[in-house]
Amino acid sequence: MDYIFNDWCSEHLMKIAIVAGEASGDILGAGLITELKKHYPDARFFGVGGDRMKAEGFESLFPLDRLSVMGFIEPLKRLPELLHIRKTLVQTAIDKKVDLFIGIDSPDFNLGIAKRLKKQGIRTCHYVSPSVWAWRQGRIKGIKASVDLMLTLLPFEAQFYQEHQVPVAFVGHPLADQIPLEPNPYDAKARLGLTDNQEYLAVMPGSREGEVARLGGLFLNVVNELLNHLPDLHFLIPAANSARMNQLKAILAETPERVKKTVSLIDGQSQDVMLASKAVLLASGTTALEAMLLKKPMVVSYKLTPITYAIVSRLIRCDYVSLPNLLADKPLVPELLQYDATVDHLSTTLLPLLNDENARLAQVQAFTDLHHQLKQDADVKAAAAISHLLSE
Repeated sequence: MDYIFNDWCSEHLMKIAIVAGEASGDILGAGLITELKKHYPDARFFGVGGDRMKAEGFESLFPLDRLSVMGFIEPLKRLPELLHIRKTLVQTAIDKKVDLFIGIDSPDFNLGIAKRLKKQGIRTCHYVSPSVWAWRQGRIKGIKASVDLMLTLLPFEAQFYQEHQVPVAFVGHPLADQIPLEPNPYDAKARLGLTDNQEYLAVMPGSREGEVARLGGLFLNVVNELLNHLPDLHFLIPAANSARMNQLKAILAETPERVKKTVSLIDGQSQDVMLASKAVLLASGTTALEAMLLKKPMVVSYKLTPITYAIVSRLIRCDYVSLPNLLADKPLVPELLQYDATVDHLSTTLLPLLNDENARLAQVQAFTDLHHQLKQDADVKAAAAISHLLSE
């Protein structure tokens, strides 16, 4: 691979290395590069990124998908390659005498690079905080030794870093910039080809195989129970990919006939599915933040294997798991987790959000306030914080 950049010779150029570990990081990176160019018109950017970052003139030394590994086994299988990529990125940054390294998410990979470069006198920034505030809080010492600036998407994250004397800037969440404050459900219904006067519940058991295996059947049993109370309600389930679609079809095939008749499986389009629906039943995760920004009342659920739950429940250091509740610092949305995640509990908790307008409005009004809190023009604020770091 050719790492020689012909126009990198000038000592006066601003040189910034960026490593994005997955598709969401490519989106953040592209927006950040756009805004950094306003501060440094002649800046050069390189590292690892996707098509969006490349469209901004970014030079990627490795394909983005080489870093997109999950779980415990796959990273171990790919360890030699990952170590080679990290070594190459570190050495190239040193050779190019970069002014700044920015790691976007992927903390296990990026913080290791940041620590090595910081020891070389190169300033470092990490964009998107790991969940150190929630569990394994001892990691804060390693983060403090690795970064000169942490950029957080959520305000309570910034507070945590301030308490531990780590330089930090809260920049807001890009999703809050992208999603309108008053989204239109009728447009979503039109895009999905749905009937305007039909009421829907979005059912979202997760995007990973294990999540769907643990929650898919449970959520469809909840659908069956809700039909006893709301026989005209219809249900929309988005599938994250073809593998999840096949998995959901197999689970749906085992349900009563009336469930099959009222459930539509949708290929992707999860935001439109939520927006078209009256409420959402979902697996805890980023989807809860999207539902909040779309102003959709929700019930959050999750189940782990018993052994994993026994371990994780002892490590968690916060009162809530869903982002709406963490942001509000109160039980704004119901969380029915592990042994509380039963058909009876879930259906009983969902019914008021489908029948009681006051119950719905209590969530929706709070969601609007939280949306304003997160709508900060994240790309602009992140670039400004980085510019300030570089000017110090």
